Amino acid sequence: MPLLATAHADPSLDALILLALLWLGAKLGGEAAIRLKLPTVVGELVAGMVLMAMHRHWGGFPDVATHPAADLLATIGVIILMFSVGMESTVAQMMKQGLPALRVAVVGVVLPVILGLGAVLLILGKEINLVGAVFVGACLCATSVGISARVLQEKNAGDSPEGRVILGAAVIDDVLGLLVLVLVSGLATMTVGGGIPWGPVGRTLLLAMLFLGGALTLGRWATPHLFRMANRFRVEEVLLPISLAFAFFMAWGGGHAGLAPIVGAYAAGLILEQAHIELLEEREARSLESLIHPLVTALAPLFFVVMGARIDPRSLLQVNILGLTLALTALGALGKYAAGFVAGRGFNPHLIGWGMMPRGEVGLIFVAVGAQLKILDARVQAAVVMAMLLTTVLGPIGLDRILRRRAARS
Repeated sequence: MPLLATAHADPSLDALILLALLWLGAKLGGEAAIRLKLPTVVGELVAGMVLMAMHRHWGGFPDVATHPAADLLATIGVIILMFSVGMESTVAQMMKQGLPALRVAVVGVVLPVILGLGAVLLILGKEINLVGAVFVGACLCATSVGISARVLQEKNAGDSPEGRVILGAAVIDDVLGLLVLVLVSGLATMTVGGGIPWGPVGRTLLLAMLFLGGALTLGRWATPHLFRMANRFRVEEVLLPISLAFAFFMAWGGGHAGLAPIVGAYAAGLILEQAHIELLEEREARSLESLIHPLVTALAPLFFVVMGARIDPRSLLQVNILGLTLALTALGALGKYAAGFVAGRGFNPHLIGWGMMPRGEVGLIFVAVGAQLKILDARVQAAVVMAMLLTTVLGPIGLDRILRRRAARS
């Protein structure tokens, strides 16, 4: 008997059992990853693969990869996640790191794109078009702020010069990477008959940049007024709903500006500074961070499980796809590691290079967009995600070893 609802049952039962399986899979996968001393995102992705394997071998099991409810839950989860990630920094903090972080970020974006593009064209040749090959390279350019930040925090190195450069560069190269995503997505959706309509693509990119610029300038001006007005409400528990409404409104605006909705959510978190919400936090005696943390914990893993479900590991059995996976892993790691050497004098380039290496939520979002736009087929998706998983594992391991050696010398 199938797990999903029958034709005579309430259709909402489909979503209920799906949500239960996603949560269970996320926690079991995360637990396994922690026991193996791996990032939890690795376990969540593998959990999605396992759920799809069960679907393929047992027709009554839910199709996590394509079910509309799963897609909606994943979207909500990733928007809240990116809002939370944006809240960890401010525009001023992002710019405070100065030229070293900017140099590391630019090289950490450009080099992986070039190396990834070359690897795809060399290995797949005519099996993939130029836009798809560029998109693969773009998937390698993002750095996971959360993973590196956690390792640095555990080793009390977050306030070190290298730690500040890593975190600043990670934020900057996520923004640069998202602009790359806009450009490549525009090329994919607008290219007709092999030609590239640079006019429409340029307008799309300009609109996206105007949205980001407006969000980071006008948004910072308007946000204090919004939350001061919310403070006049007499109803209880205003802070969290108003903040989420702001994040989802910005996500909606980002989507209409040609950006991925998560860019708008990220911008919402970036411009929402402590001074804007302190009156509501004092009134409710709770911080926004403490209020949103349970939502991130509960909903963000759903995105990674669904992403894992869309990976078909069977495609890695093909020699060229396995070769592409290994090549993207090596070149993706090299591109980020090399970025550490442009920070300048006074910095440990190896520490910065390892810290820039992990890929996380933003890179996986790139793959999801590529799948939605039909730029990347299932085989290439699997190769890219596996490469990102491997670099995500390698980065924290190398960073941890460098920090241990430095601590032992001191």
